[in-house]
Amino acid sequence: MPHPAPDAVFASKPRLRWLEDDALNGEPDAAALDPELTPDEAFFVRNNGDMPAIGAPEAWRLEVTGEVRQPLSLSLTDLARDFPVVDLSAVLECAGNGRAFLSPPVSGAQWRDGAVGCARWTGVRMRDVLQRAGLTEAAVYTAHHSPDRSLTAPGKPALSRGIPIAKALAPETLLAFAMNGAPLPALHGGPLRVVVPGYPGSAWQKWLDRLEIRDREHDGEKMRGTDYRLPVTPLGPGEAVDPAGFAVITDMPVKSLITTPAAGFTHGSKAPLAVAGWAWSGATPVAGVRVSADGGASWTEANLAPTGEPFAWRRFSAALTVTRGPVTLVAVARDLAGREQPLDTAPWNPRGYCNNLAHRVAGVAA
Repeated sequence: MPHPAPDAVFASKPRLRWLEDDALNGEPDAAALDPELTPDEAFFVRNNGDMPAIGAPEAWRLEVTGEVRQPLSLSLTDLARDFPVVDLSAVLECAGNGRAFLSPPVSGAQWRDGAVGCARWTGVRMRDVLQRAGLTEAAVYTAHHSPDRSLTAPGKPALSRGIPIAKALAPETLLAFAMNGAPLPALHGGPLRVVVPGYPGSAWQKWLDRLEIRDREHDGEKMRGTDYRLPVTPLGPGEAVDPAGFAVITDMPVKSLITTPAAGFTHGSKAPLAVAGWAWSGATPVAGVRVSADGGASWTEANLAPTGEPFAWRRFSAALTVTRGPVTLVAVARDLAGREQPLDTAPWNPRGYCNNLAHRVAGVAA
């Protein structure tokens, strides 16, 4: 059974499929992600532990501690009043998106394609807050702290991630209190969360109430072992796992998603089939997308929308000729470094992270 959340939660997310998991986790199908900004009703929900009780937003405070010269205690009002408020559009993707398609299977939340969305985030730059606090020369990494707790170890934090100090000081990294023009919903980390464009969702800590600056890589909950880490050298199924050979995931790989037509479509074979979707990447911009209507036997270069904001996804579209019978659409994105999505084999790793296997949508041409 899915997590026993209040009925109001499920009613607010009618486009989601809820995962069989102790924590509350749900994703939409690809067709629900067709809008440029993912609406709240279709934005995936990811939790590692419980949903903390959130009081009145005006009572929320952010403590800034650790390797700073002047510790801070800031309300949401302080943040919005004392620092420049900025907006940016950015893709948020769970590192485990696509885990369900790995073979052999791996444990963890069995995400398909929908643990991703693009939203307009509003907040203040983490850099501005840290400059106010004054970093010491020892500052190396951030540590994010929140009140959510483990469902299996009572009292233990569910998650405490961090990011390198260079990314914390990057202009795109925010402390966000709004999403798509509305106050940040509690399901998405309200009243305050970290926004780290290009990085996996685990770095985008929800319900942020303390920002600690460390003199080393953070070692909080799910920052150790193989959690949100990839093997430095390829590691196949059945091979010995040595956590010392794993590195923290930073930039997400290039990826694309076909959002129209929806899976199970029927189309007349005499007219071109309109195919469209989104492509995105981490630090390296998307360079192009190729699409196929015959499972990858032949390819058409898709039209790619002009570059907009660097961490938002980009629209691709194409009109494809189809013949009567089964149709398998495939999209493969590539970045400016020449890396592209694998066509047939997912990049296996023991935790099932960063699966950017080419997306396929099946239908019929009549």
